[in-house]
Amino acid sequence: MDKWKTLLSSRKFWATLVGLVFMTLRVVKPDFPLDADQLAGILALLVSYILGTALEDGLRASK
Repeated sequence: MDKWKTLLSSRKFWATLVGLVFMTLRVVKPDFPLDADQLAGILALLVSYILGTALEDGLRASK
């Protein structure tokens, strides 16, 4: 149960989930209002956020 609590409180998990939702909507719904370039920009932003958060967590753990 503790692993689920940790997962659901993870910022990286929620950012990943948002990215997956955007990608899935683009594939499932062809008339999705974002074109491929806009979606790529959003996904690049989410990846940057996830990597930054992972770096922050890693540096905090090493102290």
